[in-house]
Amino acid sequence: MHVADAMTPRSDVVTVALPGTRDDALEYLQERGFSSIPVVKPTDDGETYRGLISRDDLIENPDEDQLAMLMREVPTTTPETSLVDVAEVMQAENARRVPVVEEELVGIITVTDVVRAIARGNVDGDTAVESLATREVNTTYRETPLTVAEREINYANVPYAVVLDDEGEMTGMLTEVDIIEVARVVEGEDDTGESIANQDDEWMWEGIKAVGNRYFPTRNVEIPREPVATFMTEDVVTVSGHKTAQEVARVLLSNDIEQVPLVDGGALAGIVRDIDLLRGI
Repeated sequence: MHVADAMTPRSDVVTVALPGTRDDALEYLQERGFSSIPVVKPTDDGETYRGLISRDDLIENPDEDQLAMLMREVPTTTPETSLVDVAEVMQAENARRVPVVEEELVGIITVTDVVRAIARGNVDGDTAVESLATREVNTTYRETPLTVAEREINYANVPYAVVLDDEGEMTGMLTEVDIIEVARVVEGEDDTGESIANQDDEWMWEGIKAVGNRYFPTRNVEIPREPVATFMTEDVVTVSGHKTAQEVARVLLSNDIEQVPLVDGGALAGIVRDIDLLRGI
């Protein structure tokens, strides 16, 4: 298969245009659950592709409003590229969405598109997921404030955390999508003063650094402080190591999830992310 056989064509791709603001992107990220969105710039000759903006870009740059400053360059591909080659790029760059460009944006190919090809048998899906799973699992405690869990996910550089109970047993799953759905942008004024706000709060992970005795307008992403248990998915789908990549691809698609815990004898043994399945082809 080639990229053109699996990609979403430009007519169906949601984009944000320059000039624009973070609210333009946040609307789509929250309402549609996208991980990132292409950025284009209208011109007299049509439109030009400029970059990509992701959930992480919004959360990590809370005071930046302009899309031009928030977007970043990512690898691109062409319609004639083989699906195997673009899968290698996705793995090497940890890129979930790769814009398809021929001078202008003509489509987008996502990890889900490749997983769908695996599920349909269009590419090799016979590899057992035991050899594809990641054994290092990112976890968090069910009573951890969501603000802290978001930072844990960010530092682990993965889009999820398996939630553990008081006995250290798996009790749920928290994903970036769960967090972005309840995040909201707030505006206000902060006294920069000579101190850091709420610095004595046991769970505080961000404050306002001293830059002088004055007030200045701020814009931030506010994440609820309630425990992870309030926002996690409790009914966790799992798979065993003998399942093939094709079988697990179908599990991911039918449940609309990006990763699934690997269990061995009922115990957590690893995680199978959709991007892990790409190694099988």
